[in-house]
Amino acid sequence: MRLGLNLGYWGAGNDADHLALAKEADRLGFSVVWAAEAYGSDAPTVLSWIAAHTERVDVGSAVMQIPARTPAMTAMTAATLDTLSQGRFRLGLGVSGPQVSEGWHGVRFDKPLARTREYVDIVRAALRREKLRYDGAHYTLPLPDGPGKALTLTVHPEREHIPVYLAAVGPKNLELAGEIADGWLAVFYSAEHSADSLAQVSAGREKAGKDLAGFDVVPSVPLVVGDDWRACADAVRPYAGLYVGGMGSRQKNFYNDLVARMGFEKEAAEVQDKFLGKDYQGAMAALPVEFLDATSLLGPRERIADGMQALAGAGVTTLTVLPMMQDLEQGIAALRVAVDALDAAGVGS
Repeated sequence: MRLGLNLGYWGAGNDADHLALAKEADRLGFSVVWAAEAYGSDAPTVLSWIAAHTERVDVGSAVMQIPARTPAMTAMTAATLDTLSQGRFRLGLGVSGPQVSEGWHGVRFDKPLARTREYVDIVRAALRREKLRYDGAHYTLPLPDGPGKALTLTVHPEREHIPVYLAAVGPKNLELAGEIADGWLAVFYSAEHSADSLAQVSAGREKAGKDLAGFDVVPSVPLVVGDDWRACADAVRPYAGLYVGGMGSRQKNFYNDLVARMGFEKEAAEVQDKFLGKDYQGAMAALPVEFLDATSLLGPRERIADGMQALAGAGVTTLTVLPMMQDLEQGIAALRVAVDALDAAGVGS
């Protein structure tokens, strides 16, 4: 199992600290640094900045939003980032959610699975530098009734194959990730509750005539170092409360559905009720400590090592940590503890 670092959203805190964390991850031998986007900072600009200030660590989008860009634009961006980083870019994609897709990008959130399949097809064809022709239900290239012609990407990516990851939560999306992607970007991953999700991914791999060998399972896991793991769990409550309670609408919140499937159905409903009622403190308090512990790395180094061992045994190949930090010093210390804990766990690669 390798280590990754998730910086989350640029502009959500002290950006100089985020860059310093990325540079420390590079120095410590982390495998990848990921950046996110929603309706603030965009991931590719942040990743180009990080790549310019690091030497070895990969840079990855977790995620670039499918409704935000045409597939050809995504291929252009991926090729450019791969070239600028000298072959260190990983392309993570996701459909976002209906509120952002329709409210921010003006793109209908319909048939996300079929749209994602076509999108990845086109991105990969463009990155192979084929003449771009596609006749799908959602994308047609070139348009048949105008002056457009099939074009070829003029940029040569550094590598022949840029790895593609899909962010997936629901069962059908997990299966699609296994079938068409090189890796899965997971959230709220629990060693205890991972079997069903991995079975869906494996089913997708079987469709493609493959197994899980070489497939990258990449959860982002909150990391808080301290003597009292229960106190550490409190630092995760704002992050988890936002996703479980406020990401999406009452009718469609993929993260809330995931937590319910993990056996916390009543608690997930309470968190959402309180969050949507603007009782944010109540929503955070309603998160069960058992859920926070199952989906985070909390406590002293020895306890974190035990958690890493369990995650490696549950199929994780790149453990991406999300430090819940009050300042840069705390964040850097957490990254160093993560390296030590992985060594103590004996599951590093």
